[in-house]
Amino acid sequence: MPLYKEYDELTLRKLQEIELGILKDFVDLCNKYKIDYFGCGGTAIGAVRHGGFIPWDDDIDIALPRKDYEKFLKVAEKEYGDKYRVINTRKDPRYPLTTTRWMLNGTKFKEDALKDIPCELGIFLDLYCFDNIADDDKEMKKQGYAAWFWGKLLILRSIPRPVLYFGGWKSKLVYACCRAAHIFLKVFGISGRSLYKKAEHAAGRYYRQDTKRMAYFFDPTPFTSVVQKEYIFPTVERDFNGIQVRFPNKLDAYLKPRYGDYMTLPPEDKRHNHPPYELDFGKYGNETKAET
Repeated sequence: MPLYKEYDELTLRKLQEIELGILKDFVDLCNKYKIDYFGCGGTAIGAVRHGGFIPWDDDIDIALPRKDYEKFLKVAEKEYGDKYRVINTRKDPRYPLTTTRWMLNGTKFKEDALKDIPCELGIFLDLYCFDNIADDDKEMKKQGYAAWFWGKLLILRSIPRPVLYFGGWKSKLVYACCRAAHIFLKVFGISGRSLYKKAEHAAGRYYRQDTKRMAYFFDPTPFTSVVQKEYIFPTVERDFNGIQVRFPNKLDAYLKPRYGDYMTLPPEDKRHNHPPYELDFGKYGNETKAET
């Protein structure tokens, strides 16, 4: 399953343009309700290296602390229910990811990895919920592995062959285990919603405690997105393709542990995007439809 596929230039430009419109509405809503957030992952790299999108990137990644994440979900439906739709496993137990998508109504975007999922998916903003984590490393590992385990079972329930970031004999072994887990979960009728609740419960174990770190535990490996809060807050505005978007206040300290030399362009075989199985701009593409 490819991790990177080139778009034709016009399709990618239109997709990014629509996503920037979604981002603008998101920023305006967060400013109105004093919701804190920060651009993360490739979006953060793009902001510092390119002043906006990484040239080949096809999505925008936004992180929110748990309390701001929950607040956003409430006000987004109230303010923009006619224009956007929220999808996560709370809303639709067929959705197999631990992220939330804020999707533009009247559009379609279903990446190849999700082509068999029976959910209507549109062009979206990807929202990552960051939870407080234990200051003690041993307790943090317990918390992280538990959350990661339930989150991966949620994916395997619907996707027997998930995207892996490595190949060779290891990938063959992992895919065999994934297939076995998928069959087990289906045969015994374990619901996506129950797995999602277990994952959220594990990740949110320290919700009421004031901790020095927070994390999103559901990356391919569980401790990739562990961050020091002092590197993030107070968040600061940076230009992202002409929009003032909030990012970590110590962006280098946030990015370098995860990406190393993030200012150097990676070779093509190390690039990552989300090759779409179905892509439809609806009225936002002047009634045109494009597929790649």
